[in-house]
Amino acid sequence: MLLDPRGPRFAAGLTAIVFVLILVTGAWWLALAQAVVFAITAIDPRKGPYSLLFRTLVAPRLGPTTEREPAEPVRFAQALGGVFAIVAAIGFGAGGTAGTAVGIVAAAFGLAAAFLNSAFGLCLGCELYLAVRRMTGRPMAARIITND
Repeated sequence: MLLDPRGPRFAAGLTAIVFVLILVTGAWWLALAQAVVFAITAIDPRKGPYSLLFRTLVAPRLGPTTEREPAEPVRFAQALGGVFAIVAAIGFGAGGTAGTAVGIVAAAFGLAAAFLNSAFGLCLGCELYLAVRRMTGRPMAARIITND
């Protein structure tokens, strides 16, 4: 499966906004909702809620892309983001000084990763996936350029 790389960047922008809201409000349920979004997208990046928004509202206005990227790194990054969102939900849900600190740190890491992806196209989870593939002797192309 190949993806339009603009879709994950759009999703990362929305994710960054959600993580800012989580940090401002300390809402454990919002972190849990974001974890569900991550889980759906990790299973199938084309069926994630933010992906559907991108394909329905944004992509038709941008025109076709000449680049595609493999879905596997994106799926891995979404699963990793889900871990941060779950830890944030548990931390904020537990409350107290320690729980809130855990929630803040986890949400801040999620925000940093989402911001880097949305603003600069640097997907930390994707890069980690590719690094693991290289270390295990199974390299993978990170981006495919087409001349369509």
